[in-house]
Amino acid sequence: MSTTIVENSVVIPDGVALNLEGRSVTVEGEKGRVARDFGHTRLDLEHAGSSLKVWAVNPRKKEAALVNTITAHVRNMIKGVTEGFTYKLKIVFVHFPMTVRVQGKVFVIQNFIGERQDRYADIAGDARVTVEGEDVIVQGVDIEEVAQTAANIQQACKIRKKDLRKFLDGIYVYSKE
Repeated sequence: MSTTIVENSVVIPDGVALNLEGRSVTVEGEKGRVARDFGHTRLDLEHAGSSLKVWAVNPRKKEAALVNTITAHVRNMIKGVTEGFTYKLKIVFVHFPMTVRVQGKVFVIQNFIGERQDRYADIAGDARVTVEGEDVIVQGVDIEEVAQTAANIQQACKIRKKDLRKFLDGIYVYSKE
C-alpha cells in the first residue's frame, strides 16, 4: 500500500518571529502580533529554520485542501504584521446627508435616508477606523478583523423596503490594500 503525503510550506521573512505551540501559530512583526489556533485540523505543523511546513499523511479530500488553506492563513498573518491591511469605504448619499463617527468600539451612522434612529456597526477586534471627509478607512494587522469591520459598516447601511434603483445611499467598500 502506498502512502500519500500532501504538503506545503511558508517562508518566514526576516523581521518576523513565528512561534508554534502544538497547532497554535503566533506571528509577531513590526506592526503587531496575530495569533490563530488551528487545533480543529488533523494536520501536522513543523517550524524549522525560516519556514513553516504543513502536511497531512493519507489525507481525505477536505484534509488535503486544508493544507493549502492553512498556509494561506499563515501568509496573510505574515503580510499583516509586516505591511498591514487597509480597506477604504466611500460614503454615498443623494437624498439626505448622513453623518458618521467612531464612538469607542462602535461606528455610528446618523440621518441615514432621513431616519431618526441611528444605525450602529461593531468594530471587530483591534481594527482601527478613521473618517476622512467622505472616506472611511479601516486598518489593522488581522485581515479577518479588518474585513469583518468593513462588512459590518456596509451591512449597517442596507436599505430595506425601498426601491434599490433609486435609493443608492450607503457606505461601500471600494479599495482593499
